Amino acid sequence: MKRSALAAGALALALVTSGCVAGTSGGSAAVADDQPFEGEVEFWTINLKKNYSAYIDGLIAQYQKDHPKVRINWVDVPGQDIATKMLAAVASGDVPDAVNLASTDIGRFVPSLSSLDDAFKAADLADFQPNLVEPLRVSGKLYAVPWYNGGTPVGIYRKSVVAKAGFDGTAPPKTYDEALALADKVYEKTKVYGTNDIPGINTASVLRYYGVELLSADKKKAAFNTPEVAALLDRFKQSYDKHGIAPGAVSKDVRNFPQSLDNGQLALSASTFAATLLNIQKNAPDVYKDLLITEPVQTKTGGYLLLAQQTFAIPKASKHQRAAAEFIKFFTNGANQLAFCKLVPIYPSTISSTKDAFFAGGGGDDPMDVARQVIVKGLPKLEYTPLGTPKDTELGESLAEEVRAFLQGSKSAKEALDAAEKEWNDALA
Repeated sequence: MKRSALAAGALALALVTSGCVAGTSGGSAAVADDQPFEGEVEFWTINLKKNYSAYIDGLIAQYQKDHPKVRINWVDVPGQDIATKMLAAVASGDVPDAVNLASTDIGRFVPSLSSLDDAFKAADLADFQPNLVEPLRVSGKLYAVPWYNGGTPVGIYRKSVVAKAGFDGTAPPKTYDEALALADKVYEKTKVYGTNDIPGINTASVLRYYGVELLSADKKKAAFNTPEVAALLDRFKQSYDKHGIAPGAVSKDVRNFPQSLDNGQLALSASTFAATLLNIQKNAPDVYKDLLITEPVQTKTGGYLLLAQQTFAIPKASKHQRAAAEFIKFFTNGANQLAFCKLVPIYPSTISSTKDAFFAGGGGDDPMDVARQVIVKGLPKLEYTPLGTPKDTELGESLAEEVRAFLQGSKSAKEALDAAEKEWNDALA
């Protein structure tokens, strides 16, 4: 897990995604009250051992000291290998007992996961942000519990640039339409490119900010191919042609846009994650000093989209489900999440963690201090609403690719939407 890719860990978390592959589909193995709370728990994480061994080994040692009948076997899996490794484990029946999954993968893996409702009662879930727990339910059953996330997005504006376009820092854009209007004006007045937000990290999420329904109710067909969405794309194209949307925003390499806040060629991002700000602080200190941090643009319901969160689940084939559940409760408790957040720029799923002075204190005007306040204040308003199909990631990428083609002029809005619709329907058939 690279510091610069978090929240984008989410992001990455939107940019970092990993997970398992569905396997057996038998009935969920209930966790019996008399199941021995003992045994060896094989515990999988993703890309943590290199940089965070001391933290995790410390938690394991403490847990084993307090629970001498339980042994924790920690296996850290490279992100690119997690799906293959988990598929093989499910196929063989030799599965981990507790596994770290990106939430974007939960939908496809439900057939091989246990329902956690017997193991995690209301009291066990009370400290988690409810808006982060509920999306992990499928057909009413809980299949994972939250761990960390990339936090609430923030708005980032270069004061010296946007001021020339009449930007009022006390009234930042609340919608993407307002942000694009500002971006267009910024380029007109300063010749500094506006934003990479659109198509940006996730075209499907941008459309959700406009209230667009992407799938039919039964999740079997695309629902975005409408005249209203075609008109939205035309609006994006207008900004792209005016350089309100930067030329490089169509790049597939979303970690390294040609025009960025870091390199001074971009004016703003109306919705981005803390990792972006940390990169600027590290790579462009002069730009960092010029930044104004605000609340991000909002969805139609007044919230902020979370692209993904990291979670823990228990495979059905685990022979130590109760012991695994108890270790997950310990590993993800408020104190332990807070300790992890102090090591790496991530945000907790537990309410108690945000009460600590690390998050609640401060009050200075340093951009990162301001961002931390915005992020924590916004955590209860995060909206994580995955498509919930076995192919969420692939669908998002195919839509983004068609929108890139449209913005570059090789297709009309209708042609791009027709092509994306067909790709989605074929994938979901």
